[in-house]
Amino acid sequence: MRKLLTLLLFAAISIVSFAQLQDPAHWSYKVKDLPNNEAELTFIVRIDAGWHLYSQYTDPMGPIALAFEFENGPHYKLIGKVVEPRYHEEFDSTFSCKVRSFSGTCTFRQRVKKLSDKPTVVKGSLSYQMCNDGSCIPPDDKPFSFNLGPMDGEADTSAVADTAQAEDDVMDEGEDVAKVATTPDDVTDNDGDENEKSDNMLVIFLIALAGGIATMFTPCVFPMIPMTVNFFMHSSGNKRKNRRQAMIFGLSIIGLFAVLGLVLTLLFGPETLNFIATHWVPNVIFFIIFLVFSLSFFGLFEIKMPEKWINASDEQADKGGFFAPFFIALTTVLVSFSCTGPIIGGALATLATSTDNQFVSLLTMLGFGIGFALPFTLLAFFPSFLKNMKSGGWLNTVKVSFAFLELAFGLKFLSMADQYCTWHLLDREIYLALWIVIFALLGFYLLGKLSFHGDEEVKEIGVVRLFLAILDFAFVVYMIPGLWGAPLKGLSGYIPPMDTQDFNIERLVVENAGQGGSTVQFEGKLPADRKHADKLHMPTGFEGFYDLEEAKAYAKKEGKPIFIDFTGRNCANCREMEQSVWTDPAAKKLLNEEFVMVALYADMNSIDLPEEEWVTDGDRVIKTLGKRNLNYQIKKFNNNAQPYYVIMDCDENVMTKENFKYQRDASKFVEFLQEGIATYKSR
Repeated sequence: MRKLLTLLLFAAISIVSFAQLQDPAHWSYKVKDLPNNEAELTFIVRIDAGWHLYSQYTDPMGPIALAFEFENGPHYKLIGKVVEPRYHEEFDSTFSCKVRSFSGTCTFRQRVKKLSDKPTVVKGSLSYQMCNDGSCIPPDDKPFSFNLGPMDGEADTSAVADTAQAEDDVMDEGEDVAKVATTPDDVTDNDGDENEKSDNMLVIFLIALAGGIATMFTPCVFPMIPMTVNFFMHSSGNKRKNRRQAMIFGLSIIGLFAVLGLVLTLLFGPETLNFIATHWVPNVIFFIIFLVFSLSFFGLFEIKMPEKWINASDEQADKGGFFAPFFIALTTVLVSFSCTGPIIGGALATLATSTDNQFVSLLTMLGFGIGFALPFTLLAFFPSFLKNMKSGGWLNTVKVSFAFLELAFGLKFLSMADQYCTWHLLDREIYLALWIVIFALLGFYLLGKLSFHGDEEVKEIGVVRLFLAILDFAFVVYMIPGLWGAPLKGLSGYIPPMDTQDFNIERLVVENAGQGGSTVQFEGKLPADRKHADKLHMPTGFEGFYDLEEAKAYAKKEGKPIFIDFTGRNCANCREMEQSVWTDPAAKKLLNEEFVMVALYADMNSIDLPEEEWVTDGDRVIKTLGKRNLNYQIKKFNNNAQPYYVIMDCDENVMTKENFKYQRDASKFVEFLQEGIATYKSR
């Protein structure tokens, strides 16, 4: 009986250890024959509760994206790219961008064209990052293969799964998985994601609607309101007819914007929108557009549509009849282009990045058109309001204020291109300096200390301008500490990341520590020629190694324990621990004074190792830094998630009862460090 209990105990330990390393994503694969010698390869994944993986089209500055790699084959060719299901999207302050992820059970599809009547196999591999609320698993290659039948043959639904465990997991799903595998639309079983998606599109529509209404107060549109409305009020003595024509006029404006949105929808699909949001070329184009409109609003030149287009529309409107309201609407849209153009462009450029729904352009333009037409139509029905609407110098004030905003937000697009290409033209402090100057000038303009062409002399300012100036200068004061390294969390989505800033007062204080005072000091100066120090870095205020053997040799020399940080370049939870736990005064003092720190990046597969540092694991030869670090973590500590912290001596003896995982409790982290120090000193 004792032997049986012992055997069961060892079996339970083995199961627990295996489960700790098991991939939370369970994949299965199916093939479906389609007409015209095509086939559909279906990737079905069931993700464990609490875990999620990231979209193929996530922001380059964000976490590691899902990637499908297909081997080239002579008997088939790929049709398009892998189609993914609906995603969940939210802003991640760690990466300062929106993160797209999947959870639950979802399906990915890839169409292929058969080029031969011989059976063939489509092979490839998956690479993806898995995260939950406490840790992340770095990417690793997961092979897959599909058996394609002969041309015009029967469907061959067999496929080679990546592991036998994945097949068992999917079979447990029963009818739910079967339903996902056969439905013609890419959906997930997560109703929350679908509701989130609907809410997201509703927000986009409402923002576009508000943008359309806001154009009413631009200098190009406002003067046209009384002229256009009076045309309908006095074109005939029949008020009912006038109001009917006003309705046609409003619907025509909406229709014109909707047609433009439909054209953009047909031209720009989800992949194109992602390209627009991330690639440097479209971002530079957007910057130039915003700069041109800004200079125009400042009065350098005037942007307007060709006179021939406007005159032709006017001639058709003068003919009257049923189509007159339409041509008046067309004229209104054309004349107002110089003010609506930048608003539309900014809306499309910004809103398109918040979703990959191909109808975002249509929805944006439809909302904008409704907002643009609403003031005209309502005032045509209630003309008495016109008596209280007077144009004047305030319109030019709005125009110039828009110029400052266009210039400031145009820099955001240039910054995205700069980060994409690593030009370092707009590092964080340069970007903030430009914004501080731009918004300070806007504040002085609102106070009447600056004037531009078309402005009236400001003898006194009203309450509205005063409060706008107060808010503007408060914003300027808020940004100033950012020049010295303040985090400015409220602007994290609009300014470059902290690691692009050269001057950081916290880093300078740490580097100059040791010259007196109570600042935390480094006990020994680390070698300047540390491996990978040119490509990798520790958080501000800390120094360490990036190679374990170097750290062990230095720890033996200094007589200190080693603090191993299993981390990742795109590990959001790692950044949270560094920013909220490591910076605790007690924790920071212990890390800097009592330990030799080493950061082992588990996802830096872009760094190739020299041949003498390759690692052989069975039939696999590990040639990159990230895979070597991950392999060491798995083999030594039976864990593959980050962040993961270990304290050991130079002989790799662990100094604590348990290693430390993601937990935003600084007091417990300090206790973990103190335990490691006490154990090391007692040996």
